[in-house]
Amino acid sequence: MKRNFSRRSFLAASVATLGIGAGSIISPQARAATPQKGGILKFGMAGGASTDSFDPRTYADSVPIFQGYTVMNGLIEIDDKNRAQPELLESWEIANKAKEWIFNVRKNVPFHNGKMLDAEDIIYSLNLHRGENAKSGASSLLKLVTDIQKMSSHQIKITLSQSDSDFLYTLGDFHFLVVPKDFSDWQHPIGTGGYILESYEPGVRMVAKRFPDYWKPNCANVDRVDLTVINDTPARMNALLTGQVDAISRADVRTVSLLENAPNLKVTRSPGGWHAIMAMQTDKAPYNDLNTRLALRYAADREQILKVLFNGYGSIGNDHPIPKSDPYFNSELAQITFDPDRAKSHAQKAGLGKTAFTLSASDAAFDSAVNSAVLFQESAKKAGLQINVKRESPDGFWNDVWLKAPFCLSYWAGRAAATQMLEVAYYSGAVWNETHWRNEKFDKLLFDAKAEADENKRKPYIWEMQKILHDEGGAIIPVFADWLDAAHSKVKGLTPHGIANFNNLRLAEKAWVEG
Repeated sequence: MKRNFSRRSFLAASVATLGIGAGSIISPQARAATPQKGGILKFGMAGGASTDSFDPRTYADSVPIFQGYTVMNGLIEIDDKNRAQPELLESWEIANKAKEWIFNVRKNVPFHNGKMLDAEDIIYSLNLHRGENAKSGASSLLKLVTDIQKMSSHQIKITLSQSDSDFLYTLGDFHFLVVPKDFSDWQHPIGTGGYILESYEPGVRMVAKRFPDYWKPNCANVDRVDLTVINDTPARMNALLTGQVDAISRADVRTVSLLENAPNLKVTRSPGGWHAIMAMQTDKAPYNDLNTRLALRYAADREQILKVLFNGYGSIGNDHPIPKSDPYFNSELAQITFDPDRAKSHAQKAGLGKTAFTLSASDAAFDSAVNSAVLFQESAKKAGLQINVKRESPDGFWNDVWLKAPFCLSYWAGRAAATQMLEVAYYSGAVWNETHWRNEKFDKLLFDAKAEADENKRKPYIWEMQKILHDEGGAIIPVFADWLDAAHSKVKGLTPHGIANFNNLRLAEKAWVEG
């Protein structure tokens, strides 16, 4: 996926977005056909747990994000061409070298309880993620925000401590969903989204009915959305094949041909920034030793993992989170390969001896996560390294294991902007910095890149950050995998998206049933 415009021209064009209507959000593919109203859509999804909530501060996997977008709206939408589009923030102006952003709040947008959206709702929803005690995965994304000021009933001004040319992409993060001012009853969420929650059992099922006063044209087309959490991959595939559900996420790469060859079924493949990661916490022994980290990196047979577990649907990773599809991908870095002799050499330098490593893994992270850990265990043996795979329970994995285990296998869905991906996962102050990576040079490069609007000048900053992580970081990123969704042919509106599956997890509002 490639951006076909310069950042400078994009910033200049941003001022001209005044007056853009809601219809501009819909992708070209969706506009190609007129959506039909009516019917029920049943989704089967992986990525849910009993600890899930509608509170957007807690979102860490696909099911809660999907549910959030079903009931609520975001501030900015990142479309299928990786462009920032207006959502509840209808238009904007940029001043003071991208330190000041003035946003116009969309008018005539009702919440499910009848209240009309205004500036105070936007400010309140953003402030949920701000402050020293904010318990949000997105709190670090708003570190540059020094003030959010109400200019009028439908206009706000956001002031940053330094220039940020990617701030629109920041506001497109899935955490920044909008609720009414002072709202806190997350068991009964109230949003401006296309559907009203009817029933909800975390990690099991959600049912929502169409909101008749939804503000987006040609969206929220079906009468009812019925989501069932099916974390077991064979069960999810079978549910689609037998007609129990109409669409599934995370189709099994090993048996996807069954779906491709089945009548009335269609598979949608979305390459992008999704990547598996084995995160070593770099401030904890033995992972605080660079030679230990390098030994483990060279012990990973990436090609085997891609071939055996992902059936070739993806590409080899190089231990930094920027995919080849990103315009800022560093193409000059040497590819880290499976090299048992080199792994042994680094292990000897680290004095590892008979050290046994414990790698926590759960299929709650992604299908075959545990199998990925086992493959790594087997390749590491050839380098004389002992890996003990700790199979973690899928339920509660994101709350109880992720960010806590010193060596843990998880995944990232990628982000629209390279700086956003680098910030949310590797900035020293990031809540979700799972490798505990803290590097002053890296942090400075990050904010220098965000402040620079000229693409030619900011490219060296982003390339250097990738090199630092490639050379020294705590992440083993063996593969970038394609998203694979599957649906009955009657389901329309499902199109590829480079960030996440199911139309960047917005499929509930975009899909319709034909016939």
